[in-house]
Amino acid sequence: MPTFVALLNWTDQGVRGYKDTPQRAEAFAAAAQKLGVKVLNEYWTVGPYDMVVVMEAPDDETATAALLQAGGLGNVRSTTLRAFGRDEMDRIIAKTIG
Repeated sequence: MPTFVALLNWTDQGVRGYKDTPQRAEAFAAAAQKLGVKVLNEYWTVGPYDMVVVMEAPDDETATAALLQAGGLGNVRSTTLRAFGRDEMDRIIAKTIG
């Protein structure tokens, strides 16, 4: 299944409710699972992003739907990256060789 890395920033609303962030993360994982998304890891970070979420989804659309649901609650904004594992990168490189 494709892997995605979501870089999250709290909105003003999200930072006001920082005490609830562990419960919000659990709720996101549960809602995402209902869509077929598996949350592999959630990290709270310092620096330019407040959280990093690593997840697997069947496709881009499903990953986007899960993150839109989360963003729609008003606590976070996300930047999402498609991540490629070693096997996937080997296949990509093989395609360039022909």
